[in-house]
Amino acid sequence: VSGDGGRLRDLALADADPDVEPTADGALAYRIGLDAGDGRDRAPVADVYVQPDRVRIEFRAAVEEAADAAAAADLRVRPKAVRPPRTLVFVEDGAQVKRALPVLAAAVDAVEKR
Repeated sequence: VSGDGGRLRDLALADADPDVEPTADGALAYRIGLDAGDGRDRAPVADVYVQPDRVRIEFRAAVEEAADAAAAADLRVRPKAVRPPRTLVFVEDGAQVKRALPVLAAAVDAVEKR
């Protein structure tokens, strides 16, 4: 994500743990934030967790748009019943990583429209 062009160019990683080890509940690997361009802190978009058999992207912003885009990309997706609500998107193998990029783009588009 970091360094990507196009619609994802304003995303940045934070709290990255280069030594993260997968856990059954998911260990935080990094957070993805959107640069507002005004010098303030980045708006949180998603948190990424690693589990032994997959990566879980937990969308904190634009949760409905992320769910729709993930379903369209044929990724496993489900809501997380917390307040505020979140959307969980599961990336279960390396081939699915590219399919997660349009989901991030949809979230960015939705956040920028608000």
